[in-house]
Amino acid sequence: MIIFVLNCGSSSVKYKLYDMRDESVMAEGKVERVGQDNAVITHQSTGKEEVSKTMPILEHTTAIRECLNLLTDPEHGSIKSVDEIDAVGHRVVHGGESFSDSVLINERTKEILESLSDLAPLHNPANLMGIRAAEKIMPKTPQVAVFDTAFHSTIPPHAFLYAIPYTVYQRHKVRRYGFHGTSHKYVSQRTAELMGKNIEDLKIITCHLGNGASIAAVQGGKSVDTSMGFTPLEGLMMGTRSGDIDPGAIFYIMKKEELNLHEIDSMLNKHSGLYGIAGVSDMRDIEKGIAEDDRLCKVAFDIFINRILKYVGAYTASMNGVDAIVFTAGIGENTPSVRDAVCRNLEYLGVKIDPELNNRRGEDLEISTPDSKVKVFVVGTDEEVVIARDTVALL
Repeated sequence: MIIFVLNCGSSSVKYKLYDMRDESVMAEGKVERVGQDNAVITHQSTGKEEVSKTMPILEHTTAIRECLNLLTDPEHGSIKSVDEIDAVGHRVVHGGESFSDSVLINERTKEILESLSDLAPLHNPANLMGIRAAEKIMPKTPQVAVFDTAFHSTIPPHAFLYAIPYTVYQRHKVRRYGFHGTSHKYVSQRTAELMGKNIEDLKIITCHLGNGASIAAVQGGKSVDTSMGFTPLEGLMMGTRSGDIDPGAIFYIMKKEELNLHEIDSMLNKHSGLYGIAGVSDMRDIEKGIAEDDRLCKVAFDIFINRILKYVGAYTASMNGVDAIVFTAGIGENTPSVRDAVCRNLEYLGVKIDPELNNRRGEDLEISTPDSKVKVFVVGTDEEVVIARDTVALL
């Protein structure tokens, strides 16, 4: 079975083509700057050279059609015809309370997704554009929606409800939803495999640390709490997002700086986090600044680590223990200094890591020592393969 996985943003399209007999990647690529005259398409079929071209692409239908043209190209492609694709799996950011699992897309599905756009205004409309574009090009091919929020649908009410009037939840569904669900699901399952144990017997804390960052408490294979909330703004310090902040401080800043709702939203989402403190949003630049004795880069790094430690400690307490902690995503997989700083402050849990193993990259591995009471892992996330698996399961 061949599955085409699509991840559509407002101005981008990312894709992977899977042969699900062995879950091998047949091809992958992306389109950037959709909506402009100088959009860039990058494509590579496994075993062949990468190709790239710049051209006008004004909307998602054209973008996806160009991707499919490359997939079926005699020289650069990996299939002969679009008809070889058995289904399309779409990443959809927000499923609200309407979707607790992946679903086959029909007209009713799209109507519900449209109604959820207010919950994820930057993502769901773009995801819908991708769905409609794929349907237009491949009208007979089944389409499946896989939600970032679905894995967190198992979080109990005491963890997902905010301490605000209950009627606000009833009327407007203001609650913790959580995000990065496909990543947390994949890495927790992969960690159980590496441990050689049944995930139903494990308590795992998954740390998805990238430009967007979140932590999840996974007990018995199910998410029981997570750091992102009603939106991806809550929780950890991120590249440009503030993470947790006293709501009273927001009102105070708005008054003092004379900011409107749009401006405060932009400040918290696009001008805060690592960028707000140190002026750079990339952890590599933070590390470079620390090496050059930049005080604010060191402050930003320390805040980032402190937030992680607070959530790891909280989730250890709420699960009454932890068997494994796993680091994933761009920072989690590629920044030994972050893993070292976190683990050095978890000695009270009996965490010990091997410095040599911690410095290795590009592989899934345990970095804790044999006598560490809590196992520590680095696992490369693969959200696309989760989407492909869910798509196959539904078919």
